[in-house]
Amino acid sequence: MHLELRQLRYFVVVAEECNITRAAVRLHIAQPPLSRQIQALEERLGVQLFERGSRPLRLTEAGRFFQSHALQLLAQAAELESMTRRVGKIERKLSLGFVGSTLYGLLPEVIRRFRAENPAVELTLHEMATVEQIAALKDGRIDVGFGRVRHEDPHVRRIVLREERLVAALPAEHPRLASNGPLSLKELATGTLIVFPKAPRPSFADQVLAAFRDRGLTPESIFEAGELQIALGLVAAGEGAAIVPVGLNPLRRDDVGYRELDDPQLVSPIIFSMRAQDESEDIRALRRLIYRLYREKGIPHFPERE
Repeated sequence: MHLELRQLRYFVVVAEECNITRAAVRLHIAQPPLSRQIQALEERLGVQLFERGSRPLRLTEAGRFFQSHALQLLAQAAELESMTRRVGKIERKLSLGFVGSTLYGLLPEVIRRFRAENPAVELTLHEMATVEQIAALKDGRIDVGFGRVRHEDPHVRRIVLREERLVAALPAEHPRLASNGPLSLKELATGTLIVFPKAPRPSFADQVLAAFRDRGLTPESIFEAGELQIALGLVAAGEGAAIVPVGLNPLRRDDVGYRELDDPQLVSPIIFSMRAQDESEDIRALRRLIYRLYREKGIPHFPERE
């Protein structure tokens, strides 16, 4: 008897749920055959993966070791399937995940230009947070992610395309908008700071809060908004200030004003993520297009690298 991917998937779900009944529901199978599969797996390995009689189920030391490697094997299997399909030209599909704030920069033009230059490729878009993109890349739901959070994973390759300057968003009647000179984070810390998104975390909100912590500052009050547009609406209503990427021109509104910040290190990266070994021509074409647009528009960016 050899280890099967099906058994690995069953084990991982049981380990995540810590409950056979919930795992069976999630896997759409009956509880008895799931229990038999876990028992067969333990017999094959010659070790106990779960502590006997524990409620909820708890992994043994061997179980925790097996879980970490089972997750890697399942990720590699999904990656192999996706890459083989692409190499074999069974289908030419490219799925992009993106965080909402990148949609207000160059991304729409990238998408339009890519579709025009690559009509044979079916391009689909999915809005999702950076941490969600990592999981989606590993299980094959997306092929490329555009995010802002630096997240290390051995199965995901990250390329920082550029860093976008951050600015302060203030209510239109805010007295600081009438004065000259940039704002400091120290000034912004004295009122309510509106951050976004509220979940999932880590996110752009954590980047902003880390910028304050790195400078020994703690905002007087923090309000977590669900998304960028809600945050700007709260700013317009006079509920506080927010820090946002400078490239939000499509969202400019009369009741919100923007001021530069006094620290050039206050930036947010735009990160291109892909599966570590995925070198498909469609993904390379997308990267080349992005760098070409940066050069055409004179947008500062990091040098192209393969």
